[in-house]
Amino acid sequence: MAHKGMNLCNVCCLLLYMISAVLAGRDFYKILGVTKSASIRDIKKAYRKLALQLHPDRNPDDPKAQDKFADLGAAYEVLSDEEKRKQYDAYGEDGLKEGHHGSHNDIFSSFFGDFGFMFGGNRQQQDRNIPRGNDIVLDLEVTLEEVYSGNFVEVVRNKPVAKEAPGKRKCNCRQEMRTTQLGPGRFQMTQEMVCDECPNVKLVNEERTLEVEIEQGVRDEMEYPFIGEGEPHIDGEPGDLRFRIKVLKHPVFERRGDDLYTNVTISLVEALVGFEMDIVHLDGHKVHIVRDKVTKPSARMWKKGEGLPNFDNINIRGSLIITFDVEFPQTQLDDQQKDGENEVHTEGSVYLNAQILLQGDTVGGCSSVIRK
Repeated sequence: MAHKGMNLCNVCCLLLYMISAVLAGRDFYKILGVTKSASIRDIKKAYRKLALQLHPDRNPDDPKAQDKFADLGAAYEVLSDEEKRKQYDAYGEDGLKEGHHGSHNDIFSSFFGDFGFMFGGNRQQQDRNIPRGNDIVLDLEVTLEEVYSGNFVEVVRNKPVAKEAPGKRKCNCRQEMRTTQLGPGRFQMTQEMVCDECPNVKLVNEERTLEVEIEQGVRDEMEYPFIGEGEPHIDGEPGDLRFRIKVLKHPVFERRGDDLYTNVTISLVEALVGFEMDIVHLDGHKVHIVRDKVTKPSARMWKKGEGLPNFDNINIRGSLIITFDVEFPQTQLDDQQKDGENEVHTEGSVYLNAQILLQGDTVGGCSSVIRK
């Protein structure tokens, strides 16, 4: 009897678990493939990747493609909004306020532009007779920190959009040949402009926010296309908008391919007896350096794997090349230092010997060096 009671209890617990799981709604974190501690950047990156994979146009043979795509849009809309995410974390999907669901089409187009393109970033094959608006190319300045770690940049664009207006207008105008009979066996051919009548339209500026992903290791002059976000054409299709990457000059590091170069200034004493220091990298982590031998001016040190991630394979990184500049004393040593009559005798001797061992000019230092 007791055994039957235990079985009944287990069944009830299982039913309660299943009911609570259903009431809790969809697991948005699982849909996006991120953890509950995921940052907004992680969420955007996951959505951008999955949106291309799960778009129904790319999965015509999957009957559940539309539902999967809709779930993805709902997950992103909630988890990318701070307030909605708090509500969801506390009460699940049922705890979200009603009436605040946006269009998934708008979300998708904010990352990629118009739906009318083949996956891979190119327009679908279009009728060459359809007129098209001009393409727009805009420079997008990014920092070396963004190239190193990646980022999402929001760009607000005022886009002219065609809206219906009262009246009619001439459209689809074209040259056609007209044949007129002048008499028996006599014909005249003339060319004339023929137009259709279309509903009137006007261009209205609409503000749109576009999400541009700055991928790790992105190269200068690379372009990110947003299909259909260029100049409109009243009788045809809009052009494309392309963001062209311009990597800003950095005050400490210089980029050469996937390698990073920087200069560090050390004292004359450090050049002779060695030193230990940390260099603060682009993402804040510290690169530890130890030198226990004489360092001549312009000597270099290679730190493999501390450069920029490769754009084609972010698991491969370049090197950090550090050039050492030696700072010589600005004034000549006095007699007391030379004779060794005070506590700086040793340092003075080092200076005197250094003039024989080292030669070179002083170069400005690196502001991101922390000495121990």
